[in-house]
Parts: sequence; C-alpha cells; structure tokens
Amino acid sequence: MTGERKDVEHHPVLLDEALDALRVMPCGLYVDGTFGRGGHSRAILERLGPKGRLFAFDRDPEAVMAAQSMAIDTRFSVSHARFSQLSSVLKENAPDGVEGVLLDLGVSSPQLDHAERGFSFRNDGPLDMRMDPTSGVSAAAFIAHADEREIAQVLKAFGEERFAKRIARAIVMARAQQAIISTRQLALIVASAVPKREPGIDPATRTFQALRIQVNAELTEVASVLPQALAALKQGGRLAVISFHSLEDRIVKQFIAGHSKPPAIPAGLAVREADRPKPCLKAIGKAIFASDEEVARNPRSRSAVLRVAERTGGVAS
Repeated sequence: MTGERKDVEHHPVLLDEALDALRVMPCGLYVDGTFGRGGHSRAILERLGPKGRLFAFDRDPEAVMAAQSMAIDTRFSVSHARFSQLSSVLKENAPDGVEGVLLDLGVSSPQLDHAERGFSFRNDGPLDMRMDPTSGVSAAAFIAHADEREIAQVLKAFGEERFAKRIARAIVMARAQQAIISTRQLALIVASAVPKREPGIDPATRTFQALRIQVNAELTEVASVLPQALAALKQGGRLAVISFHSLEDRIVKQFIAGHSKPPAIPAGLAVREADRPKPCLKAIGKAIFASDEEVARNPRSRSAVLRVAERTGGVAS
C-alpha cells in the first residue's frame, strides 16, 4: 500500500571487511560518512575505548533521527550534513585530524523500501528520490522542467542507458498529457519506450539510478568528499570507501591511484631520488567484494566494492 511504513532490517554491507580496513584503535577518532541506520557506526563504537570518538554524518533527516538513539554514548555525535560539508564539520570537532574515514556510498535499504521516498519502482510512491527531502529538486520536478536533450544526457551519463533518447522522448510526450508524479507512472513510461529488456533487470532500473544520481548530485559529492577525507586523515590513517556502481567506483579508484603516485616534477628540473616528493596515499590491497555468503544473506551487497587507502607522510597536492 502506498505510504505504508514498515520496519526494515538493515544489513551493513562488508561490515567485517570495513572494520578490518579501518584498523580501529581504542583511542582513535573516526568518521562514518553515511550513518544510514548505524550498522557500521555501532560496530566501530564496539571497538573504541572510553577516549575514542566517532563522528557520523548523513544528509537524510530520517537517518539523523535514527542516530539520536545512540546519543547517550558520549563518544558518538551525528551531523545532518552532505559529504561536501565534511571538512567544515571536522574543523570544529577534530581539527588535528582523524585515524579513519568510512564512506558507504549509494542509497540505504530504508530509502529503497519506504515507498514515500520515491527511490524504487517496485512500490508506487511520490517521485521524489531526494536523500534530503528538505532541500533540492525532486525527480518529479526535474523531469517536469528539463528539456528532452538534458533528460537523455542524464540517463546516458548516469544510468549508462542505451535507450536514453527513446526514454527521454517518451517522458516528454507523457508529461504533455499528464504530470509525472509517481514512481509507477515513470516505470510504465520507461517500460513502454524500451524495445529490448535485459534478462533479470527491470527496464526502469537504469533510469531510476540516473535520476537519483542527478537529483542528489551524488558523483559531485563523492568527488568533493575524497580530498576532504584525505586532508582530514592523520599519517597512517585509513580511508575505506564502499561503492555500489561503476561510476562511483571509478571516481574512488582514480582518486586513490592518482594520489598513490609521487607528485609530478616540472620538466627540466633535476631532483635527486631521495628528494623526490612522496605520494600522500598508499593503496591497501585489491578491491574487496562481498562473499557468496553475504550476497545470499543480503542480495544488495552483490554490487558492493570496497577500496582502502592509507595516508602516508607525503604532502597532499
């Protein structure tokens, strides 16, 4: 039933792997950049001692409200903030840096499963998709005002949708007859515009992903938070990032690779090897994926990728 709320069991993805990556120290200061429903945060707190601190962030007011149940723990604090606000929040709370930053990207299970949030085509609800419903432009507002070319560009770039032009044209034609305000409306429009269906994948999957990324500026936020996280890490501190689709993972992979190389030396400048600038990050191991057991327990972990890097003594550019 539209608008019906239900309690959703939330399984933190790659929990043990993320904790091992962070190497949580009892007296350390850590950041959980996406509190969600607190699975990773609670596990980090279990490893912290009395002097440790955990700073959690989330742009979703419902997640921040859920975090209030943990406010009794004086080692924990939560901020209603976007990724791009990380440095400003840490400037007040951890000006000398932190030992670890965990970022669990993408959409949370409660956001997907609560129809009124408008993230999923599986349950009919208002076409919203905003992680923070108190700000920004909803998906319904975007497709109501964007022109056909812009819609097609978003579907192609953020959803890697090969039928982007056909779907964009169908959306523009449909909105001329009636405002598109529900997830079911949009899903049916997309289904009617897609001539071929990928086995096991709903035809609306890529369109919904693309609109969600557009509405929440997700890739921009990821690109913004990574250098801020790097700047906040103390030497030896760890950055652990869990991504759920190739566009996010590419940004993370390229950021770690780029900062794991020594800064470029101007052409013609002779520098002794001992004096060469050192890279400011070191990639730790290879990409980590969910085990078969975790995927069986939590199918949403199937696409998760964890990448880990360690802050070195090199100067960040």
